[in-house]
Amino acid sequence: MQGACEALRARRERWKKRIHAEAPLVRFSKAGEVVGMNAYSDAELAALLRGGESHLVERKRSAGDRSGIRRNICAFANDIAGTGKPGAIFIGVEDDGTCANIRADDSLLRNLAQMGSDGNILPLPDLAVERKILGGCEVAVVQVAPERRPPVRYRGRVWIKSGPTVLLASPEQERHLSERRRAAELPFDMRPVEEATLDALDYARNRYLPSAVAADVLEGNRRSLDEQLRSLRLIVDNSPTWGALLCLGRCPQRWLPGAYAQFLRIGGPAITDPILDQQAVTGNLKDMLKELDALLRSNVKIGTEVAQAAEEQRQPDYPVAAIRQLAWNAVMHRNYEGTNAPVRVYWYADRLEIRSPGGLYGQVTEENFGNGATDYRNPLLAEAMRNLGFAQRFGMGIPLARRAMAENGNPPPEFAFRPTEIVVTARPPR
Repeated sequence: MQGACEALRARRERWKKRIHAEAPLVRFSKAGEVVGMNAYSDAELAALLRGGESHLVERKRSAGDRSGIRRNICAFANDIAGTGKPGAIFIGVEDDGTCANIRADDSLLRNLAQMGSDGNILPLPDLAVERKILGGCEVAVVQVAPERRPPVRYRGRVWIKSGPTVLLASPEQERHLSERRRAAELPFDMRPVEEATLDALDYARNRYLPSAVAADVLEGNRRSLDEQLRSLRLIVDNSPTWGALLCLGRCPQRWLPGAYAQFLRIGGPAITDPILDQQAVTGNLKDMLKELDALLRSNVKIGTEVAQAAEEQRQPDYPVAAIRQLAWNAVMHRNYEGTNAPVRVYWYADRLEIRSPGGLYGQVTEENFGNGATDYRNPLLAEAMRNLGFAQRFGMGIPLARRAMAENGNPPPEFAFRPTEIVVTARPPR
């Protein structure tokens, strides 16, 4: 093992010594191999430099501020803005963009390259180092690729770029980066549950397969039940996935204690007011959604108003179509991993609150939420809800709820986005 490590170090040192003679643009991968980078062209680098410091650009007069350069490498690797583009650090440029008149020699370029491989920044960043003449200035350019599995830390701290400024990431921003890392891996609901056996599943052929696979295909392929479940990503090797346990499990709550909905009917506007009804809605996905729908329907009150023409006008306090979409959306998009919190449906005297564990996910932000943007923390669960008829069109749940509320005379639903939950509040007509 020691000999292999020495050989790797020797190979890396040989390439560092040849960084100009043979490779004007060199990047060392985490395995020590020399690979290419989807780097900026000279014209693109010149344009970035002219544009000044930003979330993609940092200027440095010299390489003396080694800690500052490392913080920028870390921040560019984290790519908090989600651009997917490399960040560029220009060494040899004053703050006003004029030349600092440095010499970007081999020694400087080697020192910059070593910043990505000396272990201060983890996981090791992918970066490229090169000498350039840009705008008449000789500069050393460090290009840093976004890390697919953030967060990246410099000496144990997560740094990000906010415009031209490098900042310590907040807990919420660090959680966002962690979720991006998990999104690059296999989603939670598609991971196998190695301690579970197929005996934990129930009703697969009679209740789910006919919804997920066309009847003639199901009849014609003559595959075994296990093979059919594997084709639907419900089984990996010989273990059910978390999504399979949620959709088809005999008792999903045995494996995921928080995978249920807690319903409370409260006689006043405060959580301390008398509880009129309470139920824990459990079971597999289909049973839980059907029972939750029945509870919502049974608690809607219909008001009757006699118009001038002696015609009755019936108006519910909440349109079932809207609150159903809001509740189902909470079940589909909630975080099931690392929490025992249920979806909470609290029906107060003056409002309805639905609390879903887990904050916004992936590409969905507060600005684009409910406006057609879609990303799925639980893609297998979303697919199952579509197959079972609980989601007709992806990305349309919130717009449909807003429209139904407006048509019924209710105020628009209110959304509160928190690091660990999303809360939606519906109110009766004014």
